Amino acid sequence: MIASIWLTAAALYVVFLYWYNNWSGPILAQEIDDYIDDFSAGSGAQYTDVEVLRRFLEEDDGKEFVMQNFISLHSGKMAHPVTGVATYSQEVIGGYFQPFVKALFKRGGHPVFMARKVGGYIDSWNCDADPQWAATAMMRYRCRRDLIELTLDKRFSDIHIFKTSAIEKTVSFPVKITMSLFLRPRFYVPVGLVWLASMAHFVVLLL
Repeated sequence: MIASIWLTAAALYVVFLYWYNNWSGPILAQEIDDYIDDFSAGSGAQYTDVEVLRRFLEEDDGKEFVMQNFISLHSGKMAHPVTGVATYSQEVIGGYFQPFVKALFKRGGHPVFMARKVGGYIDSWNCDADPQWAATAMMRYRCRRDLIELTLDKRFSDIHIFKTSAIEKTVSFPVKITMSLFLRPRFYVPVGLVWLASMAHFVVLLL
């Protein structure tokens, strides 16, 4: 019984690693050409510098990264892009964000944090005027291949209008976390599995 507890914990950890890590390596040159051709033919190219995207894919190291987003939504109510009914932009963007996060999660990605702005610039110099960002969010991607494949996913073509309609302005760029005091799945999942297995082990000994 005790052995099965620890074997189950180990098996669950292997499943987690399979889901959470990229096992396909960096993107190949031919893949990049195909991805860029498909991307350039789609509507997303009007919001993205294709050469910046290509360079990002060419520099792929096969490892995780985080996309940093700064966002300002339209204030008050707006005409819903499908029904025309007056709707708050937070509700409109949910029509895109919720399906996207589900698809991202299936690929081992997830939100890192989301935060709402509560004040203006406190400390700044040699900067452009405050663009009045209302919120910031960081999304973890397993690898760069996941980013481009999600971008090209046809399921989001019809709902992309929810995103572009609700957001007044935005800027996004990839970052690599070099320090964080927040525990992420790579750390708390194995710790959690060991804790659960230890508790189960203890219960079995008491029976």
